[in-house]
Amino acid sequence: MSVAAPTTATASRPTRVQPRPLGWRGVVAAGLIIATWAGLLVFLLGYYEPNWRSPWPYLLALVQTHLYTGLFITAHDAMHGVVSSRKRLNNLIGTLTAGLFAFNWFPRMLPKHHAHHRHVATEDDPDFHDGQHASFLFWFARFAWNYVTVVQVVLMAVTYNVLKYFFPAANVIAFWMVPAVLATLQLFYFGTYLPHRGEHAPENPHKSRSQLRHHVWAFISCYFFGYHYEHHDQPYLPWWRLWRAKEAA
Repeated sequence: MSVAAPTTATASRPTRVQPRPLGWRGVVAAGLIIATWAGLLVFLLGYYEPNWRSPWPYLLALVQTHLYTGLFITAHDAMHGVVSSRKRLNNLIGTLTAGLFAFNWFPRMLPKHHAHHRHVATEDDPDFHDGQHASFLFWFARFAWNYVTVVQVVLMAVTYNVLKYFFPAANVIAFWMVPAVLATLQLFYFGTYLPHRGEHAPENPHKSRSQLRHHVWAFISCYFFGYHYEHHDQPYLPWWRLWRAKEAA
């Protein structure tokens, strides 16, 4: 039996957090993530001269990784319609944030993600790979195969070759390309691998585990998506309200 430390299984349905009108809060949260990601990227590519012997460029790359993760989490919230109650605006933001994250295509991702929720931990789950005995690398390879397209790879290559004509190639690699790869690993590890690997109790309807309650770490690690059982149980909650579901549990 595979054990997913530091997560804990949730055998019974937690107390639910009641949905509230989104207003503009989801749009503001999305705007802050997009603006911070874009602003820091412009600075790192065009104005920052890294001293690779100091820790600062590596720390800044990690900050950019976290913001990349925020882009994808925003696109994920849009898949559940919880960025904005206005469908067109919600989907526009989802398409934008998915595209900024390595040219993901929101309309293609949307049915796959809802298939994951409907068929979690089954052969029809596009995110799943033999969770009881899965190797991290084989599972990640299957995950990437299901989501990464040839068009994305071509667009990334073309964009890299364009950017390096205007900015130092080392900066483009360290602050645009590497953070996207690291964020993909971060999302997979905390949002798919840890919550869904191993055996799950028959009474666990979502075949999901949840991180131990630690809101600071939950935000840093994956915008509270380590509280994964709560997300599957209450997908109407945006990322910035998931901690309340953990408190209620």
